Amino acid sequence: MLNTNTDAREGLAPELQTSSWINTLEPITLSSLLGKVVVLHSFQMLCPGCVQVGIPQAQKVYEEFDPEKVAVIGLHTVFEHHSVMGKEALKVFANEYRLRFPIGIDGYSDHNKDLPLTMSAYQMQGTPTLILIDKTGKLRLHKFGHISDLTLGYSIGALLSEKIIPTEPTGVSQKNTGICDENGCEV
Repeated sequence: MLNTNTDAREGLAPELQTSSWINTLEPITLSSLLGKVVVLHSFQMLCPGCVQVGIPQAQKVYEEFDPEKVAVIGLHTVFEHHSVMGKEALKVFANEYRLRFPIGIDGYSDHNKDLPLTMSAYQMQGTPTLILIDKTGKLRLHKFGHISDLTLGYSIGALLSEKIIPTEPTGVSQKNTGICDENGCEV
């Protein structure tokens, strides 16, 4: 289920385009989360699949995984019923459901108030949508609808086990350095 593309530049996750945040003091950027696996859960408060399955699953991942290794982010992506799903309603909702992970509110462009910016950038079909981003910032899983807990846990574990191979900046050469792992060392 994971995209195993290894090209370092292909498949980079688009940056989040939020208008505001709850459950965090500072806005969150994907670039600030490099080195962690990112679990991005896009939802709406009035989406039955989100409320019954997606949101509890995101909360469970937030509670179970080490926050130094896995970042769980909610993305409130409203594309319908705009008037009843504003920031104040979201704060009440998050409090009632005891959501503790950071939640960004998807932004809108000035000329298109119907389709949120991050939703558009990720070409989401609706909510819930689950996105996994690896430690290097590459988009590795994009799933509309429910994904089983077992599949999600396995996918997060697989991303956590991947080794990050450092790359040299262009034009810089370091002699006598190698990359070693359980299979040996390479020059």
